[in-house]
Amino acid sequence: MDAATAGAAQAKVDDEQTRRAKRAALKELNVAEAGQESNKALDSSLKKHTALIKRMRQSLGAENHDQILKDINTLSLEKYVEEIVGAAVEGISRCKTEKDVWSAVEIISALHRRFPKTFTPALISSLASSLAAPSRAALATLSPEQREKEDSARVSRQRPVLRVCAELALVGIIRDAPDRSGGEWIMKTIRDLLSNDPSLSSLPLLLVFLKSYSRPYLGIVPPASAKQISASSEPGTLSDAASEEASKPNGAFPTLLNEEEELVEKDIRDRFKKMCEGYFDNVAKKLVIEHNRLQEQDRKNHEAYIRSGEIFEDRQQAYEKMTKSYEKLLASCQSLSELLYLPMPTLKTVSQKTESIQIGMNTGSSLLGADGDDAAASGGKWEDEEERRFYEEIPDLKDYVPRSVLGLEGDVESEGADGQEKERIEKELVEEEFKKLEEELAGMKIDKNGQVIAEEHGKEDDEKPDEDIDDVPTPTPGTPKESPTTTPQLAPQGPSQLLTALLARLPDATNRTLIDQAAVDFAFLNSKAARKRLVKFMGQIPKSRTDLLPHYSRLIAILNRYMPDIGADIVAMLDEEFRYLQRKKNVVKELAEVRLRNITFLSNLTKFRVVPPHVILHMFKVCLDDFSGTNVENLALLLEGCGRFLLRSDDTRVPFARMIELLRRKQSMAHLDQRQLLLLENAYYQCNPPERTARQVKERTPMELFIRHLIYDVLTKKTVEKVFRLLRRLDWNDPVVLRTLHKVFTKPWKIKYGHIALLAILAYDLQRYHPAFSIGVVDQVLEDIRRGLETNMYSMNQRRIASTKFLGELYIYRLIGSGIIFDTLWTLVTFGHPEGRPTPGQPSPIDMPDDFFRIRLVCVLLDTCGMCFDRGTQVRKLDNFLTFFQLYILSKSPLPMDVEFMLSDSLEAVRPKLVMFKTYEEAAVAVDEMFAVAYQDAGIVTGDGGDDSGEESGEEDEEEKGRVEEEEEDEDDGQPESPIDERAPSPEAVLLKNTQEHVGPTEEDEAEFAKELAKLVTDTSAESRKIDKKTALALWDTALPPPVVRKKKNEEYDEDGEVINNEAPEETGVMKFTLFTKRGNKPQTRQIAIPAESTLAVQTRTAQMQDKVEQQHLKRLVLNYEQREEAEELKALEARSRQGPIKIRLAG
Repeated sequence: MDAATAGAAQAKVDDEQTRRAKRAALKELNVAEAGQESNKALDSSLKKHTALIKRMRQSLGAENHDQILKDINTLSLEKYVEEIVGAAVEGISRCKTEKDVWSAVEIISALHRRFPKTFTPALISSLASSLAAPSRAALATLSPEQREKEDSARVSRQRPVLRVCAELALVGIIRDAPDRSGGEWIMKTIRDLLSNDPSLSSLPLLLVFLKSYSRPYLGIVPPASAKQISASSEPGTLSDAASEEASKPNGAFPTLLNEEEELVEKDIRDRFKKMCEGYFDNVAKKLVIEHNRLQEQDRKNHEAYIRSGEIFEDRQQAYEKMTKSYEKLLASCQSLSELLYLPMPTLKTVSQKTESIQIGMNTGSSLLGADGDDAAASGGKWEDEEERRFYEEIPDLKDYVPRSVLGLEGDVESEGADGQEKERIEKELVEEEFKKLEEELAGMKIDKNGQVIAEEHGKEDDEKPDEDIDDVPTPTPGTPKESPTTTPQLAPQGPSQLLTALLARLPDATNRTLIDQAAVDFAFLNSKAARKRLVKFMGQIPKSRTDLLPHYSRLIAILNRYMPDIGADIVAMLDEEFRYLQRKKNVVKELAEVRLRNITFLSNLTKFRVVPPHVILHMFKVCLDDFSGTNVENLALLLEGCGRFLLRSDDTRVPFARMIELLRRKQSMAHLDQRQLLLLENAYYQCNPPERTARQVKERTPMELFIRHLIYDVLTKKTVEKVFRLLRRLDWNDPVVLRTLHKVFTKPWKIKYGHIALLAILAYDLQRYHPAFSIGVVDQVLEDIRRGLETNMYSMNQRRIASTKFLGELYIYRLIGSGIIFDTLWTLVTFGHPEGRPTPGQPSPIDMPDDFFRIRLVCVLLDTCGMCFDRGTQVRKLDNFLTFFQLYILSKSPLPMDVEFMLSDSLEAVRPKLVMFKTYEEAAVAVDEMFAVAYQDAGIVTGDGGDDSGEESGEEDEEEKGRVEEEEEDEDDGQPESPIDERAPSPEAVLLKNTQEHVGPTEEDEAEFAKELAKLVTDTSAESRKIDKKTALALWDTALPPPVVRKKKNEEYDEDGEVINNEAPEETGVMKFTLFTKRGNKPQTRQIAIPAESTLAVQTRTAQMQDKVEQQHLKRLVLNYEQREEAEELKALEARSRQGPIKIRLAG
């Protein structure tokens, strides 16, 4: 690259010196021969003069140069000077190229030498009027669109005139003074054009002038090392560093020997330089202002889109217009910066990919960024290591096949040189293609419809491919032929049969090993006919077998190294098919699979570097030029197939990034449907994914990993015993192990739903050896359920279901009792509701009427362990809960279908004959009756402790019907046979009781025994005695203790509930019980002393203390009832006084 750069610089130096020599020679000729009369006889024919003037009006270019000069030297012309001046000015405007400009200069020089006093002043005056700045008054009357058109037409007219005037000032025709050049005249003309131009419409004229005349007029010499100087240099000074560097031996433009050889004076050059630099400063300031305005408008559009969800058309059009003007200004400023070798201004960069909403041309987002390294920074060419190995680690056939078979014998010495020469030629082709692509991209413009408009100089180039395409015979897309038979009768013998068998088994070679072996086998059968058959076979791949294309591409890449004609023929075949599909792009559905196969095959071959880069880039450009229909899908397939590879390869990164940038612009302006937009967006982000931070992998110790492996991976029905034994072998004294086990056992949502029962089995088995661990697990599960009710987050629903399922499985495996299950069921339907009772008109913030998730939780718990509550007292407990559960359901909105089916299935399993309530009022009446019965039973039980307790219970029934009543209902219905067990036990007590269940009878066994005993007593008494009602009442009265005994019993306790000890001190260690007996019809009592440490005495004392505490609580509620009523009445009176008007009574 350094040699190429040095060669280009030297060529530029030679061209500049040649032009300077031509100008100097012509200037000397014009000065020396100005005004000399010709000695020849001149022709004064009118016809010839008219033809000359007509020819000059047509053009002063190179095509008329010789004839016009001949006519000037042979015709008299004195009478036609004015017509010749007008024709010359008109002919100058038609000079487009540098040759035409120099031809015009030579013609005008010839006329100047003949008529220096008549022709030259008139010509200079006409040229000055042609380069005059437009009138502001005239422009003010035009609309913005008309003004833009007028400026564009004016710049087109003045561009050739300015170039010719610049040359005339250098060759001594335009002069500021007799001994000076015309640099002052040119500088004044350009200054007038730029100073009266607030819209910078004349900036292209300055760019044209500097591109050709910056050396003679400004004395600018480019630096040898870089195209631009450092950004740290001052923008107000010209490139002194560049000039110094150019003066070195290796400088691009060596300084001239003396000042006399310069065509423009030094003072004019310095002033011209300062003027251009000052103008660049103003342009740079305006660019910064426009850049900030564009960013601010983009931010406002984004905020408007967030607020309203759309952007109005007027705002969008204004943004697109602003973007277009900014792009034009940015391109001009960059060109001016390159020509003056001054640094570009610093522009604030914002990430428009995340903040902008892409409503117009996306000018702020560039795949290359400031330095062109952002594309490669977001990842490598390959998505993973496996893909890299597939496309890059290709076996070398000479390691498996003899060199003679590959045709390498005798070429060992020249192999390296040939490879280098081939690479050099390939690089030159790629660079040439890149230059063409850059020129085409630079000349591209986008119209309102999103179509590409090329510059004039590129039209001919664009038409040539179309002509070539039309001249190419139309190929017929290869229809897949039937594959050769894979089961020959006999083993293949000759090369043809072996090749047929090889091609027959290629469709089954779907991995690297098989396709590499197929390449080696083909190398042994290598011949020109075999290669042709392989190419033909590759053209007949079934359209539906796109999965074979990556492997076939690998086969071609392996063979292409030693058989390059295979790759070239296949690429040519695919290129021809691509051109055919472009001509048939209106046939959408019929050729869709063919297009997919073609683009996929080309993409895979590109990643194997079989397809040259310029070929695939040209295909991408062809699709981009016609951005519609099937080409949108082709672009998406190309981006998905090889976009990442092209964007991150060093040799294709820059041109492909520009193409993607153009694609994004056209996508934002074109009217595409949703499917096409989705295709392009997915392909773009697959090609250039956004930057993401790497996911932090949590580090775990080997012991944690082992425990998680046991629970999450190994645990099944067959391995539950094995897992249990391994868990027992762990070090349970290690806090890390204990904490890890606790986490695993309390997060049932991390295992499969069907394995939650296995986790409960492990917890039950471990509680025999580590009871504290099991208690902690149960406590954490209950806490999780409670926290789920408090937060009610949708993202936690799956965890809540798993925790509820786990709780039911813990009951199934006897780790907890039924009390905890019923407590959880009642909590699910009452938590968060006012006074624990759901009401349709009083929604709860954490349990809204349209939230049915608690019903799902109740159904999960009933499905898990509801079938166990089918005997004993648990039947009545479940019936009472189901009554209240129906009240909860009816307080909700109408159930969705899935919740209704789930509820009916759960109730069908536990109570098949349950009759559902129709309305909320029916359920409320049933619940009130249930609570009344519960409080009546509670009053009977507590009535043994005193006469006032029943009344207080009645008042409590009227006062509260919340969660406290429901807990009392649960407690009272627990075990009516034993008043001691009626109090709700804590979870710890239940756990301790359950740890001893294997010692004695269970709760269900005791209930069954009590039921059978009561039935036996009832049957015996019914058969033995047939008594009437009066007799029954008499028996009831005789069964009660005498009033004296009851009074004496009540007097044993003082008001504070303390036992008054009237016994002797030596009897303090016993508790006395009264035993009732009956001798005949006379009841008798007898005192029995029971040791105070016995179980009966301890339970009796505990029950008495609990009864007394409950009585005191009820008494306080009754005493405070009147105070609460007074406070509520006072609050109501104050509220009415605040709401009502103030009445003023006037006296008199």
